Amino acid sequence: MSTIASVTAVPFNVSPKTNWFFILVQMSDGSQAWGEASLNGWETALQTATLLHGQPLVGLTAEAAIAQLRPLPRYPVGWCPMAVLSALAQALWTIRAGQEAVPLHTVLAPLQRKAISVYANINRATVDRTPAGFAATAQRAAAAGFLGFKAAPFDGVTPAACAAGEADQLIRHGVECLYAIREVVGPQARLMVDCHWRFDEKRALNVLDQLQQVDLHWLECPLAETYDNWDSLRKIKAHANEQNVLIAAAETQVGVTSFEMQIREKLLDVIMPDIKYCGGPAHMLAIAEMAAAHDILFAPHNPTGPVCTVASLHVACVASKAHMLELQFEESPLYDALVGQQHPTLEKGKYHVPNRTGLGVEPDRQLMNAILSSPCLLE
Repeated sequence: MSTIASVTAVPFNVSPKTNWFFILVQMSDGSQAWGEASLNGWETALQTATLLHGQPLVGLTAEAAIAQLRPLPRYPVGWCPMAVLSALAQALWTIRAGQEAVPLHTVLAPLQRKAISVYANINRATVDRTPAGFAATAQRAAAAGFLGFKAAPFDGVTPAACAAGEADQLIRHGVECLYAIREVVGPQARLMVDCHWRFDEKRALNVLDQLQQVDLHWLECPLAETYDNWDSLRKIKAHANEQNVLIAAAETQVGVTSFEMQIREKLLDVIMPDIKYCGGPAHMLAIAEMAAAHDILFAPHNPTGPVCTVASLHVACVASKAHMLELQFEESPLYDALVGQQHPTLEKGKYHVPNRTGLGVEPDRQLMNAILSSPCLLE
């Protein structure tokens, strides 16, 4: 019976802004699989967490190891252990699928759809942070076949600056960027804005009013999803829904229990678990099913590399209901270099789930071996 032979952390730099962090699980029969735990700027802690949580799994079967991986929403040292546990789960579920010679989605649940809509997150690709710069990136994404677009143009805005009345000019700039994007992508495209928890209640409501003519699909993360903000989030959601705008959030939550609070209280229209934080494929699927039972949309958060993208795609195609999948647009040429022609291609704004064994993509061995021998990180 094949058992875990080694667990290896593989961090490397992919852009001036971003590091990716992979975990390689190798089995005694020579098979292997990758998980992704990218948490930019925390690579040293991720390496420590990989050693702490990965080494005790050596000698176990994939099935036995999966049974030991439990997300801990209130772990005292934050996201790093959760990212590592989630990445280990990605790799181990992929190994299980490989042992059965079936695609990853087959060991999770019956297939519900063969493809899902994918939207382009154009934020990191936009170096020129002017309205024209955002519009130019959106045009490239549209030319690539995307039908949905997301940006985060409110640079420099903070809740403290909002409360002090010092953020209005920055907010106006962000609003102008979104109008510029809408102009180039046309009225039929879905347009989303990620606020990265930058607002207070008053500014979030005001931004919704300023963006009425933009015809947003959703407003993401206007405020931190903490208990103290629940009443404000309810007001923002009600105001957004009056304008046919959805509220999306919860990318940082860990485990089914944490999402249950957000779902039960109906604070959101769209729940956004991230497969590299929430606990891995099985936990993401459980969160999606809970959301579906409460008529809340499921749209995986995914501003990362190809391992997370394809793993999230497998989950989205077995969830009883799934809305859209995120893709980080033009972040790095290393994305394509890692997986090349194996990666799903965009067809009418959708990715089709791979029907090959396991994850369906395998990182380029020569490139990954070079990284393993000499990992490169963003300073």
